[in-house]
Amino acid sequence: MVYESEFERNLWELRKGKLEEIEKLGQAAYPNQFPASHTIPAVRAKWGEAQGEELETSRITVALAGRIMAIRAQGKAGFATLQQGGERLQIYVRLDAVGEQGFALYKLLDLGDHIGVSGYLFRTRTGELTVHVERLTFLAKAMLALPEKFHGLADVELRYRQRYVDLFSNLESRAVFVKRARVLGAIRQFFDERGYLEVETPMMQQIAGGAAARPFKTHHNALDMDLFLRIAPELYLKRLVVGGLDRVYEINRNFRNEGVSTQHNPEFTMLEFYQAYANYHDMMQITEDLVTHVARAVNGTTVTEFNGHRIDLGKWTRLSMREAIQKFWPEEAGARLKDKHLARAEELQKLLLDAVDRLDQAAGDAEKAALAEAPEGEAAQRSARLMALSRAVRAVFDDSVAGAPLGKSVYNLFEAVVEPFLIQPTIIYDYPVEVSPLSKAKPDDPAHVERFEFFAGGFELGNAFSELNDPAEQHKRFEQQLAERVRGDDEAHQMDEDYVRALAYGLPPTGGEGIGIDRLVMVLTGSKSIRDVILFPLMRNRD
Repeated sequence: MVYESEFERNLWELRKGKLEEIEKLGQAAYPNQFPASHTIPAVRAKWGEAQGEELETSRITVALAGRIMAIRAQGKAGFATLQQGGERLQIYVRLDAVGEQGFALYKLLDLGDHIGVSGYLFRTRTGELTVHVERLTFLAKAMLALPEKFHGLADVELRYRQRYVDLFSNLESRAVFVKRARVLGAIRQFFDERGYLEVETPMMQQIAGGAAARPFKTHHNALDMDLFLRIAPELYLKRLVVGGLDRVYEINRNFRNEGVSTQHNPEFTMLEFYQAYANYHDMMQITEDLVTHVARAVNGTTVTEFNGHRIDLGKWTRLSMREAIQKFWPEEAGARLKDKHLARAEELQKLLLDAVDRLDQAAGDAEKAALAEAPEGEAAQRSARLMALSRAVRAVFDDSVAGAPLGKSVYNLFEAVVEPFLIQPTIIYDYPVEVSPLSKAKPDDPAHVERFEFFAGGFELGNAFSELNDPAEQHKRFEQQLAERVRGDDEAHQMDEDYVRALAYGLPPTGGEGIGIDRLVMVLTGSKSIRDVILFPLMRNRD
């Protein structure tokens, strides 16, 4: 055992002595079972509203187990609070009811210990539902101290590192993960009722495909070959549609070797689903129906609170990417964006350079105004926002001058000036072809593809498109992505000859989509960080 402090070492030794005393009372130190008749949630559900007279008349006996979250002794009697299944129940222990050995055991118990109790239900003078204990059984000792009473783990990082403590000391945290499980159940119900088949695809792949991301690498010793942990299951799922599985979905773990933030974790959960004979308009409707269904199934309403915003997941807006950029183009950036600016690199670069100058000037003016206010005043916040926006627009300009394709510059501009402001559920559709190597081009506009992403809370939750099913065009798109890799984009898609071969056998018109489960749970639970909805998020080494 590695002790983190001298106090922890001393506490361990003290409780080890108590454990030895418990064994001397004839109790097993670590018994292998307890035959409970009820759980604490079941007791509360069935008799939580029962009156004291009813309980006294019925003499309801129960046997249940739990962790001690509070304990106090007063002479020859004492009260304790047991916790199980996210709920708590008081117990009452008297010397004359449990006997001398039973009460001696009670006095050796500590916060965090697991015990089993048998007895009957009654209400105290204050009306608290309580178990009058007649038999006490020791089940396990907590050799380390619980967090401070009523506060749980206050250190956020420690909560992530020691989730096993966080779950029983912060019931709000436990509720998030119970709700996450319900989200997954509601998703499966939605697709199963619509004739989709749940499938599983490889997590180790020879080619990291299906998304633009940097992969993790590993090595298979027996086959002596390098492999990648998947960044997406997309190309395998579409192979299944080629094989005749017209409606498939997978709730899968993906791995992307990228930065960590409140919205990103290198290991995350995605839902991906594909439907033959459908396009991105069908996917839009399915998206709205799915998210609305999950919100109601999990929360009982489509309204949720997230980051200080009241979001209604039952009310949606649809905008093309061009419309969105024009709508959200900041007034401080000068001339409004026109279609001509989005159609020629030179026009876009001139507009971006002018916008940077104007945003810098506006940020400077706001900073001067902030000098007369408090540091957290409105002018200071406006200055910070404008400076951040200026840096983002400058980055788009620099990338464009360095030779980035026009479509990629437009997409980067969207991410800079639009995405943070998409708080209510919004579908953004018609993406540039340069950033959508797996999407089908619009018949009347080959510069754009039939793709959309949906947003809520200021970030993207899902990505969908009409799948490209022309093998020759797909091969050409992969070659364009290889050129981007040569230009320095290590997230550009690799060539996948076998996938092109699969398309050559005939992929029917197909709509497909991927939705980030972690981010969806964040919005539904009001969690500010993705680490709050992942049981064991990856953490930097403490050393």
